[in-house]
Amino acid sequence: MKKISISVLLLSSIVAQMKAQDVKNQFNPVYYGVTSLAVAPDARAGGLGDVGAATDPDVNSQYWNPAKYPFCISRAGVSLNYTPWLRQLVNDIDLANITGYYRLGNYDALSASLRYFSLGEVIADESTTIRPYEMAVDLAYSRMLSETFSAAVALRFIYSDLAYKLDDETSPGSAFAADVALYHNGYINMGYRECQLGWGVNISNIGSKISYDDGNTSEFIPTNLRIGASLMIPLDEYNTLTIAADANKLLVPTRPTMEQYIKETGADEDDYSGYSAWLQDEGYYNVSPISGIFKSFSDAPGGFKEEMQEIQWSVGMEYSYNNQFFVRGGYHYESPNKGNRQYFTIGAGFKMNVFSIDAGYVISTAQSNPLDQTLRFSLAFDMDGIKDLFGGRRR
Repeated sequence: MKKISISVLLLSSIVAQMKAQDVKNQFNPVYYGVTSLAVAPDARAGGLGDVGAATDPDVNSQYWNPAKYPFCISRAGVSLNYTPWLRQLVNDIDLANITGYYRLGNYDALSASLRYFSLGEVIADESTTIRPYEMAVDLAYSRMLSETFSAAVALRFIYSDLAYKLDDETSPGSAFAADVALYHNGYINMGYRECQLGWGVNISNIGSKISYDDGNTSEFIPTNLRIGASLMIPLDEYNTLTIAADANKLLVPTRPTMEQYIKETGADEDDYSGYSAWLQDEGYYNVSPISGIFKSFSDAPGGFKEEMQEIQWSVGMEYSYNNQFFVRGGYHYESPNKGNRQYFTIGAGFKMNVFSIDAGYVISTAQSNPLDQTLRFSLAFDMDGIKDLFGGRRR
């Protein structure tokens, strides 16, 4: 149990350094609801610095780029993922995820995932303990459009219960969203080596806003643009090196800053209620989700410089021996003005015909970051391998 407010808890998960910053120092993160949707679920990508838009297809591609599934070698797979979250703050926040896919033929696939984000037990008052949670379930269809190119569409239902029936003023929130993804997987010659070159684009969580007070106010969900590229280099018959990078931008409008409010109205520095009313008058809360996507490219108070600061950068490297043993490393960077999530990641994996096990670990480079020492675990099963094990695979 813990005496900590839900709002502080959620804010900590995305804006780890906010208490160390001052609003006058241009700290202006992008705010949104259902923050758990921005948490990477699997250990492989977690060991690569949260890179996944164009890495080699695997069972956990649903979160990163579902268009990769038609390129999977196995016909079907299932993965279980678990992340103990924010262990530097509390000990009972967890993200659990199950993902699976099935290739319908040589050109298309169906995939689905379910994520459950538990915020543990929160003491609301002396006699009330609540158990807030967020969950999302999605289904995607992907298809090859050529030998090297594929596309996918995903539909998602989102449910968030932060008050857990605490009072009559708050209610659970829900939203619907969609993803649109593209993936290209080809080969290029580098000297005498034939290397695999991929790129991917995923626009995720295009959908409705979410409200916790029966529609009186609403928040954007984390609509997101992810663009990535990867290069797989065969070093010899057994050893392979993959280098990958992602650029990630939230397609959510940026709030006008407290500094703007003070400058325009002459209000006191601690007039937060007036600031909220001013945001309403400025029309921030009335922006539609689709309009917000387009506004997000040009609405930062600091102009083009601040727009560039809203891009998060990730780079990762994976070494593979005989496609069985894997060692990974990566780095993730977010501007100090937009959340200051900066960390190295390391990871390892072991793969057999039937199953694979992966682990990832976060090492923060920013001071007092609650994401530091975050662990991720993944256990995946290859359905073709299981059929082979029991002699039931059709040739």
